[in-house]
Amino acid sequence: MSLTKQERRQRIKYRIRKRLSGNGERPRMTVYRSNKQIYVQLVDDLTGKTLGAASSKEKEIATQKVNKIDQAKLVGKQIAKVAKEKGIDTVVFDRNGYLYHGRVKNLAEAARESGLKI
Repeated sequence: MSLTKQERRQRIKYRIRKRLSGNGERPRMTVYRSNKQIYVQLVDDLTGKTLGAASSKEKEIATQKVNKIDQAKLVGKQIAKVAKEKGIDTVVFDRNGYLYHGRVKNLAEAARESGLKI
């Protein structure tokens, strides 16, 4: 019996999450990618709290008419800015079962360029 796309991604996600964990000074930066939007959160796994978040639905990003790759770059810059405000300079990158390619890769590279250590 073959797996659906969602089941396959879920298995990959669990395999990745076995090894990754975030804490207060080095949170986990997790990415969710839908067909139209992209979301990213900074999560402290020890307390189970979200320390910061950014998405392509935020007003300053959503008003710009750019393609999805450029939108992901803007979200990467935004999450780096949010992390700096919270005093976070290093994170653990959780690609959440997606390939490190395209929008996920551009988001991570934009966050790196903005000063976040991944």
